[in-house]
Amino acid sequence: MSGTVEKSPGSSDSAGGVLGDDKKSPLILSFEERGIGEVTDVLNATEKDLAEANEIAGRFTLEDARRIMQQVHKQHARDPNFPITIIDKIEDFLGNDDIFEHPENYQEIIQEMKIEAALITNNSPYAEVRSVVDNHDDPTLPVSTIRAWAMGIFFACCISFINSFFDVRLPSIYVTTTVPQLLAYPLGKFLERVLPDVGFTMFGVRHSLNPGPFNKKEHMLITIMSNVAKSTPYTNYIVWIQYLPTYFDQPWAISIGYQLLIALSTNFIGYGLAGLCRRFLVYPAYCVWPSSLVTIALNSAFHDQASEAAVVAGPFNTLWRSTRLKFFMWTFVAMFAYFWLPNYLFAALSYFSWITWIAPNNPDLATITGGQSGLGLNPIPTFDWNIITFNVDPLMVPFFSTFNYFLGMFVSMFVIIIFYYTNAFESGYLPVNSNKPFDHFGERYKVKSIIDEFGIFDAEKYKAYSPPFLSAGNIVVYLFFFAMYSATVTYGILYHRHEIMMGLRDLWQGIKTRRSGDNTQKSDLDVHNRLMKAYKEVPEWWYMICLAIALAVGMVGIACWPTNTTPAVVLYGIVLCLVFVVPIGIINAMTGVQVTLNVLAEFIGGVWVEGNAIAMCFFKSYGYVTCAHALSFSNDLKLAHYLKIAPRFTFWAQMVPTLISTFISIGVLQYQVHIKDICTSTAPFRFTCPGVNTFFTAAVFWGTVGPRKIWGVGGQYALTLVGFPLGVILVVGFYLLSLKWPKNAIIRNAHPVVMMGGALSWAPYNLAYMWPAVPVAAVSWLWLKKRFLGLWSKYNFVLSASWSCAIAISGIVIFFALQVSDIEVDWWGNSVLNDGCDGEGGCPRLVLNDGDYFGPRLGEFS
Repeated sequence: MSGTVEKSPGSSDSAGGVLGDDKKSPLILSFEERGIGEVTDVLNATEKDLAEANEIAGRFTLEDARRIMQQVHKQHARDPNFPITIIDKIEDFLGNDDIFEHPENYQEIIQEMKIEAALITNNSPYAEVRSVVDNHDDPTLPVSTIRAWAMGIFFACCISFINSFFDVRLPSIYVTTTVPQLLAYPLGKFLERVLPDVGFTMFGVRHSLNPGPFNKKEHMLITIMSNVAKSTPYTNYIVWIQYLPTYFDQPWAISIGYQLLIALSTNFIGYGLAGLCRRFLVYPAYCVWPSSLVTIALNSAFHDQASEAAVVAGPFNTLWRSTRLKFFMWTFVAMFAYFWLPNYLFAALSYFSWITWIAPNNPDLATITGGQSGLGLNPIPTFDWNIITFNVDPLMVPFFSTFNYFLGMFVSMFVIIIFYYTNAFESGYLPVNSNKPFDHFGERYKVKSIIDEFGIFDAEKYKAYSPPFLSAGNIVVYLFFFAMYSATVTYGILYHRHEIMMGLRDLWQGIKTRRSGDNTQKSDLDVHNRLMKAYKEVPEWWYMICLAIALAVGMVGIACWPTNTTPAVVLYGIVLCLVFVVPIGIINAMTGVQVTLNVLAEFIGGVWVEGNAIAMCFFKSYGYVTCAHALSFSNDLKLAHYLKIAPRFTFWAQMVPTLISTFISIGVLQYQVHIKDICTSTAPFRFTCPGVNTFFTAAVFWGTVGPRKIWGVGGQYALTLVGFPLGVILVVGFYLLSLKWPKNAIIRNAHPVVMMGGALSWAPYNLAYMWPAVPVAAVSWLWLKKRFLGLWSKYNFVLSASWSCAIAISGIVIFFALQVSDIEVDWWGNSVLNDGCDGEGGCPRLVLNDGDYFGPRLGEFS
């Protein structure tokens, strides 16, 4: 690997109290006496990182170390990803004035702080980032090559087609970015061998079919192209419920022009905000984006073979010599073969509800322990890695995030139990953990019974039918959705106001100095920011133009067709996103957990356009998708930042595949809406449209009935609005505790917003989708990382990537080889899932008499 280590800002050639090269400092002598293993534990660094940092530390003066540590403490004192032991050492160093008055008496602590400063300024503050992200760069590597663009567009088309086509299937098949990333390597190496070195020169740059070895930057550019193309346009759901006679039956919605305009608008509107948020979500070192580390680990497994020769120690006195690529292939093959068991041959391994099998028809046993329709309280609920990683990937997300997520879900379970067994909100008549709306007979809510032929709310029909009811699990989800939104804003203000202000100052400074061409950033502590200065940044006005075009296109699409919606809905999405994108983005970048705005967008939109479901759907789409896309694109920008890909290459690698994939998704939609019986129980190929049905139900629930009737004064679920002040109280409470006991490990690692995110995981999912991740995360992050840092650094993220790839490809093979032809294995291990209360969708605790109904009497609601 070519490239050199960057010198730290303010560093000098003077040792500043450190002994010359011909002698070792007292600290180094002490380290050697104690053993290198103990040193790596002290500084949370591998031997390789430590050796490089020790060499660079000699360039620092004592004053350099002091200045850097002051800045580090300011940025990371409350950072749960940063080791508390290092924070303690920094505070001891900064708080002892005698160190700076008589440095000759404190050579060991001084040298230790210099090494830590070298680690932070010439690498990452985090061991998990150092394990997969290189702190060197070779600007001469070809990136935006012809073969990279050809492969990137090819894989973007493939992933867009597959995900769009199977989005309406039950269960859906969703190809993640790791699959094209996996397949791109052998294809790239093949093109490297067969393509001739012929090309052309444009603007002084030669573009060849074969510019040399297929490298990691080309590979990552292809991955970014695939990543932006993997999602189906959110507005496709609007078209589904508008066009089909099963729903609102509006034939004009088949217009290709209409579909393209609203799809292009929602797909591109997030780019503008992602570009404007770079100073908050991409440049800062504390914005780790844990999901990006898995992607980089897979990239490193293929390309960084030169560094793979090191032997690392493992448990039980084992030595691990395997390269990352070989490790990837072996674990990939193992999971590919194993996944046939829970996914096809032995489905009971997926929902291992062994407790309910003892008494299948016991409703209480199914309610508490059931893995399908119950709460999933089971010590061994699954052997399916796809379910274990459903909420969080325990190998990818830091342990504190996983445990906070689980803790929030576990505590909220008792709220569900209390609601259910006290029949609060009439929930005792319904399944405990369903995500469907019900009428007062306990049956699926018939939304057509309350709308007219135009899909608008009919008050008289509503009075004659029933208000909608939610299960206990769904009530708790909405309660904590409200709490999470207020908690997110409060958390951003209390915990990250300094970082937000620093980003605002950087933005203002960039505006002031644009004419002078000064692109200096404040985040000079981060080596990746300094290395990226070798490349031209994308000007803000590029993103502003993209944002303006997306706004205009969306407004035209809404205004020129009979949507009965004001074009101002597009601006509403921008306003909502501007309020939440930075605090939500910081939480996502630090914890790997994303806060979504869909319910808040539904709530506000439903109040504004009560009775008009389609108008509410546009509010929801722009309010939710704008922020979600901004964060997704920010994650891609961080990937390019870590791999040192020129920002302008990344910009176009996001724009072009997004444009192409939008046309592909609309083409697939145009074909699918004409399939006979699509989105019905008799649909071919299992195209029963579960996502579309959920979207339609939400449209009528929030748009047609409207939140005023449900959550307004006297509304049946108005009490759940207590979530808004609850979110503020919880965050303020944890903040005050952190001020009183700043070094308490439990308080430091408690994250109230992530806990609330765990409480949102109910209905129809349960603890079976969350609890199994906790022991896996504990083994990875608390045991392996602490005791075998070299092993963990080399293989942890590679294992996550390999198993994700294996599950995706195994699932596709099983579907096309067997399930598409309805070839199933009929035996107890597959049929037991359908037995008893758990398999039947739950047995309500309370049963109505014939002809009776629960809730308010007819005529008492409107």
